[in-house]
Amino acid sequence: MSDSDGYSSYLAGMSDKNFNDPIHGYISFDNFTMDIIDTPQFQRLRYLKQMGASYFIFPGASHNRFEHCLGVGHLAGNLIRRFKESQPELDITKQDMKCVKIAGLCHDLGHGPFSHLFDACIIPRLQPNSNWTHEQGSQKMFKYLVDDNNIDLDQDEVSLINDLIIGQPTHHGRRFEEKRFLFDIIANQRNGVDVDKFDYLSRDCYNLGLKNSYDSSRLMIASRVIDDQICYHHKEVYNLYDMFHTRYSLFKRIYTHKVEGAIEHMLVDALVKAEPYLKLTEALHDPERYLYLTDDILRDVERSAIPELAESRELIKRIRSRQLYKFVDEFIIPGELREHLTETTINPVAISTHQEDGANLNPDDIIVHWNKLNYGKNTQNPVDSIRFFNKFNDYQSFTISRESVSYLIPVHFCEFAIRVYTRDVSKANTIQKAFRKLIREWKSKPNSPKIDLVTNHGNDVPIDYESPRKRRLIFPNP
Repeated sequence: MSDSDGYSSYLAGMSDKNFNDPIHGYISFDNFTMDIIDTPQFQRLRYLKQMGASYFIFPGASHNRFEHCLGVGHLAGNLIRRFKESQPELDITKQDMKCVKIAGLCHDLGHGPFSHLFDACIIPRLQPNSNWTHEQGSQKMFKYLVDDNNIDLDQDEVSLINDLIIGQPTHHGRRFEEKRFLFDIIANQRNGVDVDKFDYLSRDCYNLGLKNSYDSSRLMIASRVIDDQICYHHKEVYNLYDMFHTRYSLFKRIYTHKVEGAIEHMLVDALVKAEPYLKLTEALHDPERYLYLTDDILRDVERSAIPELAESRELIKRIRSRQLYKFVDEFIIPGELREHLTETTINPVAISTHQEDGANLNPDDIIVHWNKLNYGKNTQNPVDSIRFFNKFNDYQSFTISRESVSYLIPVHFCEFAIRVYTRDVSKANTIQKAFRKLIREWKSKPNSPKIDLVTNHGNDVPIDYESPRKRRLIFPNP
């Protein structure tokens, strides 16, 4: 959106509440939507970092879920309004428009402390067999928001909004058979192209000071619904590849930064140790308690004098003073070899059994982290699942092959890596040797594919490893 367009929208909506957003310019919400925003359940998002533990590494990663959700609600409202105006045959109702915008606003209500770390790492440690997701949390929190604040939405509308949040029409049967595209606006299960991604990629790049090479506003303008699916003008195919590459690049460079991984494992250990007192798992199913579960939980632990939280307090203190777990090694696994190296063959116990004599390694000293990066659709090319149209016939859609776009587009779209960390910095060198010995042993097996196994770009951990902080204390600047 240009500055002039944004200001025009601002003037046109003077009766609405207006926000000057750094990503989208002036955005506005009507009084009904503001009744949802001005609730404790929505305002809670101000206390959840959008990028989780990244703020411990990148000073610019200070933005929160609150502004992201405002952005997604704004984009969702713009896209559904555009479809209604440009394609009246879709029979989009005012109720559809209202529910889509609210779903965009509320899609992240269920995130826990440190966002994806909570449902991807903390909950699996506390409840290994749990299938809880933050989307389920968002559905529960939204229902609580509606009931607790007397929001004027009927049960059908609440159910529809919850379905729009997860991108699946689970409650509406035949009613939305001809409006399946509505469920692809916020959480697109077909190909991952949705307004949630449009906002967080742009917002994260902006706050991190990174250049964003793709143009989401152009994608929205160049979209239309064909055969109940959101399709894009064929000229936007490379723009879409840029979007998926931007996502991969952020995961590779930022979201899975190796030092952030060390901090994340420390946060997980601290909160798991504090579970008998914090009772995080009980809060999952109690929205009234979950309401107060935010990133502030670290301060709650630090302020506490309860003896049972002593270990958790010490771990948090180590994070604050940069006495972190140590990254030991990494091995990137080609996709075709993933079945040969698994969690059952590469784990702390397996590594500790390959230690040198007298090394005194304990499996608890070792953390094995399986890192998975892709373009958003596992091993598949997500653009293969996107349909396009051209200006000569915008009522029929087609797919575009990778080869017809460029031969420089990746052939593989998924990457697995094994990362090894240690809780005891003094054992980093010993663990690295044991891990590499295990990898070499696997390589020497007769049925193993013949491939060079390169770990951590050849970097060796010094025997007497000293952290940057320790070196500063020993050798202060003159």
